[in-house]
Amino acid sequence: MAKQSNRDGKAPTQRMLRVGEVIRRTLSEVLQRGDVHDDELARMSITVGEVRMTSDLRIATAFVLPLGGQGKEEALEALRRNKHEIRHLVVKGGTMKFAPELRFEIDGTFDQIDATRALLAEDHVRQDLDD
Repeated sequence: MAKQSNRDGKAPTQRMLRVGEVIRRTLSEVLQRGDVHDDELARMSITVGEVRMTSDLRIATAFVLPLGGQGKEEALEALRRNKHEIRHLVVKGGTMKFAPELRFEIDGTFDQIDATRALLAEDHVRQDLDD
């Protein structure tokens, strides 16, 4: 899980991390089972990499990526279109009292990893690493 931070730049609390992980797992299960009544969303396989919570636990931002990285915008649009139903299913399947507002963003972690690998593979960088 990537390092999260609050709006004020502080590190996340244990409670924020714990609630974010519960929502991530539940959201992954909901999407995997195809519980959302949307044909377009049911055809997609979406990975939920991380969920970041605001300090008041009212907003949960889920970082998602479709399998293979294809159709990012279509997946994001389908998730945003069905966010109310998804919110209901996440709370119904979990142990939470209150339902945070769900927001969806594309997970850029894999792109960052690929960029880092490409950078480390460059000759002048590899030369410095080998010394």
